[in-house]
Amino acid sequence: MKVRKAVIPAAGLGTRFLPATKAIPKEMIPIIDKPMIQYIVEEARDSGVEMVVLITSREKAAIEDHFDDFPDLESALERKNKFDLLESVQKSTKLLYITSVRQGRPLGLGHAVFTANTIVGNEPFGVMLPDDLIDSEIPCLMQLINIYERYEKSVVAVMEVERQETSKYGIIDGREVASGIYDVRDVVEKPVPDEAKSNLAIVGRYVLAPDVFDVLSQIPPGKGGEIQLTDALSELARMGKLLAYKFRGERFDGGDRLGYLKATLNYVIKNPDLRRELEPFIRRFFL
Repeated sequence: MKVRKAVIPAAGLGTRFLPATKAIPKEMIPIIDKPMIQYIVEEARDSGVEMVVLITSREKAAIEDHFDDFPDLESALERKNKFDLLESVQKSTKLLYITSVRQGRPLGLGHAVFTANTIVGNEPFGVMLPDDLIDSEIPCLMQLINIYERYEKSVVAVMEVERQETSKYGIIDGREVASGIYDVRDVVEKPVPDEAKSNLAIVGRYVLAPDVFDVLSQIPPGKGGEIQLTDALSELARMGKLLAYKFRGERFDGGDRLGYLKATLNYVIKNPDLRRELEPFIRRFFL
């Protein structure tokens, strides 16, 4: 079955970017001139997704507003013949169909994904974390969709990390069955380096079969009363229903200050005009 929908959990508080995120959703912090979440939605569109389901909270209305029409602003730009700016404003409203669901309380990533079950229904879907920016020739979500359609199993994106970094990620225990494709036997959340079964870490892209909702509905809350997606993935792995794919591309943690700066520089370098103007300034400090 074709993957037509993607879920973007965006209800978190964004505490790593305080005080900026006291009033601004972290997903709306810009990379150059676009909010982070627009990069994610554009990746979904470029992967063939037709509908995005935003999981939000009462503090995140700005995200929904960004993807909505803004008639007053558009009319003002048109009157002033600022058609390039008008096009950039309208682009975010025309990407694809976007709807939203409120997550009343922050009860974990698994709970956020489960919140979308009535909209997703009985079909496979993508999950995209909004602060994981992935720069790749083929959109990362599309890479996972291709694997899902070949094997008809849920699949998560993984990357190699240093052994001492395993305690920051969900780590898979798996067997490589094809180039870059792993049959996952287990998923462990943030294992200490000595106990990690591999150095393959899950990043914020998933394509999940609809049976994940049945699994999530039966998982008991863990620490802090939260329902973790990792626990559902572990159960799918034990059932022989989970793959991992070592995606091709570069991932930036946009929810971390250093990762955010690296992402910004990455996209600056990809813009010829900005790169040409910024390079002499950077040389003053680093050369």
